[in-house]
Amino acid sequence: MNIQGQRVLVVGMAKSGVAAVELLHNLGAFVIATDSKAFSELPTETRAKLNGVEYHVQSPAVFALAFDRIVLSPGVAPSVVPESVVVPVEGEVEFASHYLKGHNIGITGSNGKTTTTALLGHILKESGIAAQVGGNIGTPVCALVATSRDDQWNVLELSSYQLESIENFRAHIGVCLNITPDHLDRHGSMKNYVAAKSRLFATQTKEGYSVLNADDPHCVEYAAQTKSQSVWFSLSHDVSPGMWLDGRWLKYEGGVLMETSQIPLRGMHNVENVMAASLAALLAGADPAKVREAVMSFKGVEHRLEYVRRVNGVHYFNDSKATNVDATLKALAAFEGRLWVILGGKDKNSDYKPLADPLIAKARAAILVGAAAPLIAQDIKGSCLLEMAGTIENAVKFVRANAIPGDTVLLAPACASFDQFQSFEHRGRVFKALVHELREA
Repeated sequence: MNIQGQRVLVVGMAKSGVAAVELLHNLGAFVIATDSKAFSELPTETRAKLNGVEYHVQSPAVFALAFDRIVLSPGVAPSVVPESVVVPVEGEVEFASHYLKGHNIGITGSNGKTTTTALLGHILKESGIAAQVGGNIGTPVCALVATSRDDQWNVLELSSYQLESIENFRAHIGVCLNITPDHLDRHGSMKNYVAAKSRLFATQTKEGYSVLNADDPHCVEYAAQTKSQSVWFSLSHDVSPGMWLDGRWLKYEGGVLMETSQIPLRGMHNVENVMAASLAALLAGADPAKVREAVMSFKGVEHRLEYVRRVNGVHYFNDSKATNVDATLKALAAFEGRLWVILGGKDKNSDYKPLADPLIAKARAAILVGAAAPLIAQDIKGSCLLEMAGTIENAVKFVRANAIPGDTVLLAPACASFDQFQSFEHRGRVFKALVHELREA
């Protein structure tokens, strides 16, 4: 697609929007950038990258300017564009797809996307298969265009925000790990959220593959909606074609991949993630022995059940990426008990009642922080001791004063971070810094 000389409006100056601005500039377009923040309020690095770019604070008047195309950052809902606008409107992933070389592997799901994406990238690298990793995991898809090659795989973590507007983007291998309620504040309903995820599979062709969780009913629905060839994984029963858990063994049509004790990640949800990543790697041409070795050498991902340290016999874990209830349930399932669980942040229209039973079974206390604390307290009342700490700093002080040797402190908020932090990464780093400041008694 030749875009040279076109006037293009990019909406949203988070990482993906800035990457779109840079790609457009390199393609010879005239770029207009807009964001809800004033230019002076943007991060210093962002302002430097936008130097010389026409910039406006987002308003209805901006959409009345003359331009040929609009590119939306994933954090910007398509509904912000007035109905009166008649030029093409694309999300950042869709726009990048016009220029991205190589085959795409798209990984989505409510939970586990980042771990699975990072693991798959690691497996392909260790297998000697050319690949680059990006999308929601850190490097925007627009920023991958310059380094993409025809003989390379693009391993992309894709959120519902990135998928809801795709039309021409094609994943040769599409992966869905699970679908549970999330981002309902953005999508408005579970139906809309499920539909947004389904775009990954609706745009595939018969030459492609869909790697799907056979234990998830929404994934089963996706198989019926796609033209691609479905490959399954399951914790509960044999599947064909695909991979399944048989006792302590991960099996597939070619035999046994590995034993669960060889997986260095905690929790049964990570067994699912390993199966999904392994199947995608095998479809991309990896050797099973190389897949097994790569899984065993994988170090995990920051902010995903990340072990921080032990202080006075108390273990601290950072799962700041647990930004919805289902992710927190998976985190709780990875431990036997004696937990001090830090919950809270920005609510996403979530139902926190499912947390009550596992908290009854495993938690010494739930320490509540952030704007959602009153909502969570109402939903889990009576499950365990509740401490309204307000901030993560106060939460760490509380558990330091009350936890005893053998206990575990788990940050697994079940909420977004944007009430008190810039991102879940920022929240996790703050938590880790506080824990590292603790001194042995």
